[in-house]
Amino acid sequence: MTRLTLDADCVWVDTQPALNEMLAHLCDSQVIAVDTESDSLYVYHEKVCLIQFSIPDVDYLVDPLAVDVSRLGELFVDEICEKVFHAAQYDIVCLKRDYGFAFLNLFDSMLAARVLGWKRYGLGTILHDQFGVQLDKRMQRYNWGTRPLSKEALNYARLDTHFLLPLREMQLAELQAKGRLDEAQQAFQRQTRVEPTSKVFNPDDFWRVTGARELLPVEQAVLRRLFIFRDRYARKLNRPPFKVMNDATLVRLAQTRPADQRSLSNVKGLSHHMRHRAAGKLLEVIAEGLDAPLPSYPRSQHRRPDDKTLARYEALRAWRKRMAEARSVEPDVILPNSTLMALAKRAPGTAQALANVEALDDWQRRTYGDELLRVLKDQSWK
Repeated sequence: MTRLTLDADCVWVDTQPALNEMLAHLCDSQVIAVDTESDSLYVYHEKVCLIQFSIPDVDYLVDPLAVDVSRLGELFVDEICEKVFHAAQYDIVCLKRDYGFAFLNLFDSMLAARVLGWKRYGLGTILHDQFGVQLDKRMQRYNWGTRPLSKEALNYARLDTHFLLPLREMQLAELQAKGRLDEAQQAFQRQTRVEPTSKVFNPDDFWRVTGARELLPVEQAVLRRLFIFRDRYARKLNRPPFKVMNDATLVRLAQTRPADQRSLSNVKGLSHHMRHRAAGKLLEVIAEGLDAPLPSYPRSQHRRPDDKTLARYEALRAWRKRMAEARSVEPDVILPNSTLMALAKRAPGTAQALANVEALDDWQRRTYGDELLRVLKDQSWK
């Protein structure tokens, strides 16, 4: 297996002059590879900690914790320069969230692989299969917010973009040969429109904790208070809630309901910090839960579609399955479930009505429109 090491062809960028020099170099390229690394496993408030760029002669690793990267926005909206990502959605969401960047002219090698019907489309798998490169899986849980980054981490980050340009060339040729380039480009364009969502804490999400619905009512009341406390404490420490206390520990506390520090110390799964420094507050929260109103499971806000809508949805799913099998792709490559449901609810009967279904893009209407109308019409007669 190939293992890259840092050398003169890999540049660490952590000053404004170095960033400006990098941008001048990148602007001469019509295609660049891009990736990001974030610290979601280690903090409550996630942030982008590294941005990688590759062109044929050099790999750049940009430290956004040390340098103002706002000028990168010009690059991401450059209509001439194509930006190549693998599984771009998460990177785009993070870059939009942290910097307000917009994106044009995208190529996503994971989407391309799926449109082509590749059975294995994770980056690590593709690098292994196509280039004989082995990614270090240990780095998938690396804390990218630490400084300095280890040499192993830098090598891993470099690999995420180093092979994307030759991968793009390979996929581009296959997309053209199979007549699927337009489809892929529409998928890439949809990807640029994904938007970040605000992180909003909902106390009633405690019902999603494994085992919550099997607890006694009083235990559920304690669990809810513990769930709220954990989130507040995680915010204060800027740590992910699961690293403050995992869900299984919350359930144990709700079931045992310790009333003193000695009992608390016997609860399996509590960290040293929670057993000692946070013990008083934890016992107070448990006591509050015992006096709290008993929670009731919330009613679903989503109404079940009527039988005719469900019948149309199932007919569309059956059509999609046939299409996917004929093309050797996964069903959602044809159309996602959300689009099928939008069609089932609207039940357009004409091309003009179909044009008003916003869930479909122009390529999908042009390619599948007649078939979709036929399926919906056939279903209307049943």
